[in-house]
Amino acid sequence: MALSPEVEFEDIEDDSDVIETSKTFKIDFKSGRITNEMIKGLDAIKQMVYMALRTERYAYPIYSHDIGNELQEILSDNETTDAYKEMEIPRLIEEALIFDERITAVKDFEIEKIEDAFHVSFTVETDEGALEIEEVIGEDV
Repeated sequence: MALSPEVEFEDIEDDSDVIETSKTFKIDFKSGRITNEMIKGLDAIKQMVYMALRTERYAYPIYSHDIGNELQEILSDNETTDAYKEMEIPRLIEEALIFDERITAVKDFEIEKIEDAFHVSFTVETDEGALEIEEVIGEDV
């Protein structure tokens, strides 16, 4: 005798296309806090791009393995040259972003090494439009 009733559920096939929304809470990157303001569309995608660029992949168990980047590993390696790092940065950034279904391409990279950091600018093509992204990345940035 089972302690709970045995109930059979019939499988229901859902043929409707699920459209993911971009609606999310806005993050204040200066304070590091989530605000009460809701954003969507291109603003939400831009926020996701900056989150992916500022989050180290596998470092936080709250995020799936799709979230974040692997830039710190290569930037902190003192045995690799700056030229090699400049060559790898576009690939690692694209890998950090392309998992998002709203992003169709990451291109037009411009990288400049200034002191200990790389100043990176690139274009993110999305289903909402294009984003021009600028970020400073480095071992301790």
